[in-house]
Amino acid sequence: MQVYYNLSDFPKLTFPVVTSGTFDGVHLGHQTILARLKELSLKFQGQSVVITFHPHPRMVLQPDNHELEFLNTLPEKIARIEQLGVDHLLIIPFDKTFAELSSEDFIRKILVETVHTRKLVIGYDHHFGKNRGGSFEHLLKYGPQYGFDVEEIPAQDIDQVAVSSTKIREALKKGDIQTANRFLGYPYPFSGKVIKGRQLGRKIEFPTANLEIIPDRKLIPANGVYAVNVIVDNAIFNGMMNIGFRPTVTEEKVRTIEVHLFEFDSDLYDKEIKVRMITRIRDEARFNGIDELRERLKIDKLEAIKNLSV
Repeated sequence: MQVYYNLSDFPKLTFPVVTSGTFDGVHLGHQTILARLKELSLKFQGQSVVITFHPHPRMVLQPDNHELEFLNTLPEKIARIEQLGVDHLLIIPFDKTFAELSSEDFIRKILVETVHTRKLVIGYDHHFGKNRGGSFEHLLKYGPQYGFDVEEIPAQDIDQVAVSSTKIREALKKGDIQTANRFLGYPYPFSGKVIKGRQLGRKIEFPTANLEIIPDRKLIPANGVYAVNVIVDNAIFNGMMNIGFRPTVTEEKVRTIEVHLFEFDSDLYDKEIKVRMITRIRDEARFNGIDELRERLKIDKLEAIKNLSV
């Protein structure tokens, strides 16, 4: 997949089949759109093109909203879109000037003059341009004028619940990893750099890697203990992870993320590791001392192994 960060870098293609959107999470609804994109590009011997934006438009339009959190970092989004077989990804820098672009100017300057769109595929209730003024009806109106066809994908449901990035965020904030993963179509990921901690885990036979999450408004799920896969230097290990305040061993009010890898005994300091969240085992809890915590961790490990072997 070719990735472009500037409009001027985008090449002239023979038959661009295009979609656009923020694609936060690249969830099952998005995947339906991208599958159709690929299908049409193959049918017309063209090229599949995804247009997205960075930073997320809400960060520019709501600069004082410090509670904004997203499902993907930019590298995660790029990796997911590439895995789905897209040919070209155009990442438009989103700023206040771009936010003022009207829906008609977006069609003319981006879809037509930059990408030379021949076919456009959009999701249900898609809006674009200043104040989200553009709609499917606008595209139907201007498509014939500018020489492209438009196709709208209807609302996609799973178990009668519409898939949306908002619903996935809500599930993660509750610690409902299984629902989030079902809507995403893959295990919820995040990455972090391993930093030195208090090394208490080694004293209770459960050494942990303390993660420093790269700041990018990445949503960290609810506090608790989780069964996870961990990728270290392209190798995959099973493990369990705690998100929270470690109430048994510290009075600090700093939220930490600690990962214990099974069958692993190498130095991880300063390495960046990737975590795939599989299921939630329990809430974070305060125990009556280190011995009780150690026994509970043994139970957690057995539960994690059982869930990871499914």
